[in-house]
Formats: sequence, C-alpha cells, structure tokens
Amino acid sequence: MMAASASAYSAPKTVLVLGDSLSAEYGLNRGAGWVALMEQKLKAEKIDAAIVNASISGETTSGGRARLPALLTQHKPDIVVIELGANDGLRGLPVPAAEANMRTMIELAQKNKARVLLVGMRIPPNYGRDYTERFFGMYKSLSNQYKAPLVPFMLDGVADKPALFQADRLHPNAQAHPAILANIWPQFHTLVKSR
Repeated sequence: MMAASASAYSAPKTVLVLGDSLSAEYGLNRGAGWVALMEQKLKAEKIDAAIVNASISGETTSGGRARLPALLTQHKPDIVVIELGANDGLRGLPVPAAEANMRTMIELAQKNKARVLLVGMRIPPNYGRDYTERFFGMYKSLSNQYKAPLVPFMLDGVADKPALFQADRLHPNAQAHPAILANIWPQFHTLVKSR
C-alpha cells in the first residue's frame, strides 16, 4: 500500500506552458528563457515533470483559446501555465473580451483534469489608469473565481529596470529570466509537488 502511494506521488507530470513572446524566448538564445530555466530547476530538484512549451510570440488570449483544445488532447497535461494577456493589453483590446477568453481556457483545462497556474501581467501606465487597473485586476478576479494559483506580475522586480530589457524595451533580456522564474517558481513548485 505504501509503495503504491509513493509511486503515485512521484508519477511524472506533464506541464503545458501556454504563453506569448515572454515565454517563447523571443530575442534570446535557446535555453535562456524562464521556461527552459524552470526545466533545469525541476531536474536539479529531481522533480519528474516534462514541460511542453507551446508559447508563440505575438499570441493573444483568443489565439491561446483557439489552440488549447488540441494541445490538451495531444499532451494531456497535469498542469497548464497560462501566461497570456500582454498582447491583448498592448493592443488596447477590451478587458471583458480577454477575460472571457481566459475563463474559457481555465475551464477547458480544469475540465481536462489539469490544474491551472495563472501568470499575471501589468501593462504600461500610458494606457490610462482605468484600463491598466482593470486589466491587472482581471487576473486576481479569475484566480479567485476558479481557485487557480496566481503569480500577480511575472515582471515584478524586472519591469522597472531598463538594463534588463532588449533594445525594443518590451522583451526582457537573458539576465532578466532568472528573476522571472523566481517570481513564478513558488506557486508553480507548490502545484507540481501536489497530488
């Protein structure tokens, strides 16, 4: 009996990361982004988990929503990390539309018995306080509604440091990605170690 529960606990997990350029190593050498760093950390801590990085530069919440059903069928993930919304925000798309897309993705993942980790984003203040606050608040609201753990702001400790960005001032450079992983790891670690 003890051996069965021990092996169930250590059963390998599949983690699907559904994100945009911030997770797709845009402008970085392969293996330098936070997802690759997370894979290394899992190995170092001897946590048996395979990561599928399905992130695409320029991805929006509607693109993620359209791609997720096939990804769930193909990979049958135990955990889905949703890092989307930045491109919706930068295009000034209505918050309710992004929120509806996020809601659909969370529900799809949970219906497929995957646990969800939401990775939140802030957009620059020049979009107006009302819009930026509603956008940021969307993640907390979804987290509460679906009891999904939340990383409030993936660029915490990075966004205010120009030296940590590529020349476009939008995409973090390789030096920033360990800090991004440090923001995501605590919530992710709790999920990957559970059940």
